[in-house]
Amino acid sequence: MYSTDKEFKIKLNNPEFRYDVFQMINLFYSFADINFIELNSDEQVDLFVKVHEDTIKLISRKRIEEFVINKDYKIKEEVRKAVFKFLSKDTGKALPWGTLVGIRPSKKALELLEKGCSEEEIIKKFKEINGTSEEKAQLCIEVAKYERNIVNKDENTISVYIGMPFCPTRCVYCSFTSNPISGCKSLVKPYLNALSKEIKALSDYIKSRNLNIESVYFGGGTPTAVNNDEFEMILRDIYNYFVHNHNVKEFTVECGRPDSITEEKLRTMKKYKVHRISINPQTMNNKTLKLIGRNHSAEDAVDKFNLARQLGFNNINMDVIVGLPGEGIEEINYTCEELLKLKPDSLTIHGMSIKRASKLYENMVNNTQYEIPSQQELNEMYKATVELSKDLGMIPYYMYRQKNMIGNMENVGYSEKGKEGIYNIQMIEEKQTIVALGADAVSKVIFLEENRIERFGNVKDVREYVNRIDEMIDKKVKLLDSLYKPEQ
Repeated sequence: MYSTDKEFKIKLNNPEFRYDVFQMINLFYSFADINFIELNSDEQVDLFVKVHEDTIKLISRKRIEEFVINKDYKIKEEVRKAVFKFLSKDTGKALPWGTLVGIRPSKKALELLEKGCSEEEIIKKFKEINGTSEEKAQLCIEVAKYERNIVNKDENTISVYIGMPFCPTRCVYCSFTSNPISGCKSLVKPYLNALSKEIKALSDYIKSRNLNIESVYFGGGTPTAVNNDEFEMILRDIYNYFVHNHNVKEFTVECGRPDSITEEKLRTMKKYKVHRISINPQTMNNKTLKLIGRNHSAEDAVDKFNLARQLGFNNINMDVIVGLPGEGIEEINYTCEELLKLKPDSLTIHGMSIKRASKLYENMVNNTQYEIPSQQELNEMYKATVELSKDLGMIPYYMYRQKNMIGNMENVGYSEKGKEGIYNIQMIEEKQTIVALGADAVSKVIFLEENRIERFGNVKDVREYVNRIDEMIDKKVKLLDSLYKPEQ
């Protein structure tokens, strides 16, 4: 069960390694209150970490262990590894990513590939430096090999993201800017009008700088949460200003919730040349869907998927979450069996992440108990999704990780050859400028030659976004001008 009632106390003789030690403890005690205690305090602690010139000594309430520092590696890496190994023994948890906590582990593999390292050498480095399992190291290599032919290399090629901050309901695990539409219908039209204004302004900017649009992604929230007419109005603008006559390689709409998808909306997407859609059941277990706050059933997901197929959509992604409250290997196996029958063109497997802004985290703080599987069972659940991807003839094409993921796992996108999400790759690898529109949308300007990123985020609140739309446009243009300077 989830629990937040434990405090974890630490003493550390060198504050230089405070962040590294904290990160490792957080892997094993994600929801504990982790506190560093002063060295001169008499208070009993759960762990005492002593970093010396040649050794790292760890003392818990039950045992003492000393690790010899390998001078071939960075001292911070050795501290992380020592704490990780010590806590692995204490907790009995087998965390396959080892000490890796970054959100883009495939980047590390890609860098090593580009330096000429063999796959065997890369796996060895992952194991020795980070304690990463061979399976996860190989996953990084597979993703890196796939991505390197797609990752952007042209500074004048961009992607466009458009966000819809409304959903049918708010899921218990959600921390995004997504407002249940039933309670804010009066905000929809003002929001769409402001978004339309931003779309037109940024389209003019992109044309004035002769930028090439590679992909357009309409996400959220849930883009299909609005009614049929509202959906067509904004999709028409997106198509006319960013897709038509732009030679866009990919136009994606993240339909998301099956209960928000209608035949009219699907026909609208076909009308405006949407290439790729996502229909996201998250699980095919109705009991879980009810528990996490979804209004749709597994049968709704099947019906909407089949309807999309009948209307000619040949690139459909489906999302699944591993580690949802109350789910174990039996439930994930059932979800995999049902998705195998549907045969989607791509899958995105998410690990459950407990965000502080989510209702799930709030419930945990208030001591509401949720059953979750053991680490061993979580590892088996992930293996089931890997087998599903193989049965569907898919390969991994992008990957990222998040903080506070149950089991310290990963999110992976699998697809058939040629059905990968181009936007997903460019967004994760951060080698392409993303012009992002809508409430809480974050634009990223990539300076390739300088290996530098500048960001600008629109305001989160829908009312503020509507009231300050001119300011949002001006600030975004100013940021873009720092790279795409106007001709004198």
